[in-house]
Amino acid sequence: MDLLEIARQLRKDVSRLHFAAPVALVYNPLDYAWAVHREYLQRYGTGHPPVILVGMNPGPFGMVQTGVPFGDVLMVRDWLKLQGPVEKPPREHPQRPVLGFDCRRREVSGQRLWGWAQNSFGTPEHFFSRYFVVNYCPLCFLEAGGRNRTPDRLPAAERAALLAACDRALRRTVEQLRPEFVIGVGRFAAARVAAAAGGLSVRIGGAPHPSPANPAANRGWEREFTAALRAIGIAPA
Repeated sequence: MDLLEIARQLRKDVSRLHFAAPVALVYNPLDYAWAVHREYLQRYGTGHPPVILVGMNPGPFGMVQTGVPFGDVLMVRDWLKLQGPVEKPPREHPQRPVLGFDCRRREVSGQRLWGWAQNSFGTPEHFFSRYFVVNYCPLCFLEAGGRNRTPDRLPAAERAALLAACDRALRRTVEQLRPEFVIGVGRFAAARVAAAAGGLSVRIGGAPHPSPANPAANRGWEREFTAALRAIGIAPA
């Protein structure tokens, strides 16, 4: 399977799942933002980079809007040079509209991660020769009040079905790209990397998440992230 086939299969697998309250709405950017996600995979996912970085799931102002992991609108448009049609999910929360590239809110995690990539490598081509970035789960879960609910907070039965589909997709991605390292960005992603890539000939590890919800990330995240990569044995640039 190439990355497009893996993404299509994951889209199909997660579309069969059902989620009960407190989840009120589920957004799947692999559906309504497929055009941009496909372009991301076709442009930047064709090589065999030594490092894969794995995020958790789409943020409401990131991949939800652009279809790109950690997809802050300005970084995706201006640095990655990706833009395209973004449609609407079947049901939309009034407090979390999908505006695509017209979204004015910044996604802090995406600003930080892609900003680190830009500062460290200069061009996307240089970065993607060394790294590729994926999200473990393609779904965004919203509660009735519009609050984002992360996959680790789903009920056990719902979480198990979701993890099975996402583990398969991540393992296939690793098998396709054949990296030396697979690094989970944040604790949840690091745990899923260990589960999904177990037994493969890769080195696995974790690095701090750039989310402002992580207090340490607000005190020099780029420095901490680079240090974590070096401790694993990765030369960041």
